[in-house]
Amino acid sequence: MPLLNGIEATRQILRRVPAVRVLILSMHSDEAYVTQALQAGAKGYLLKDSADTDLIRAVADISAGRSFFSPAVAKIMLDDYVRHLADKGIADRFEALSEREREVFQLIAEGYSNKEIADLLSISPTTVETHRARILQKLDLHSTAEIVLYAVRRGVIS
Repeated sequence: MPLLNGIEATRQILRRVPAVRVLILSMHSDEAYVTQALQAGAKGYLLKDSADTDLIRAVADISAGRSFFSPAVAKIMLDDYVRHLADKGIADRFEALSEREREVFQLIAEGYSNKEIADLLSISPTTVETHRARILQKLDLHSTAEIVLYAVRRGVIS
């Protein structure tokens, strides 16, 4: 791109139209560039040498509200994430949850509503929703059903 790089273009596009979903198509596979693109708001990152079918799938995934990463980029991100957890002394994503997040996780898995959790823990429903969002992000889950399944697999509930 002659005047802007993809990262700056992403920032400017999203500043003007926040609802736009940006897919980066790039020749750069280094971790720093990928990280900058994601921080700028890109929802996906596809390498130019990817298969044609990856481009079609990437556009479909991004337009459906999901993320998409070229396999090589996904590996870079996963390696970085694992290294980040190891640096923090965390061997399991569940360990990244705070004590309060674990309490909320348990109650969600047991089927309590946000209002019920708020009442039980003497916090606001908005705070419960914030904890829920952080739990989903930290555990890379996308729904209450996935929280329940994760809890069953971990033996938190049966």
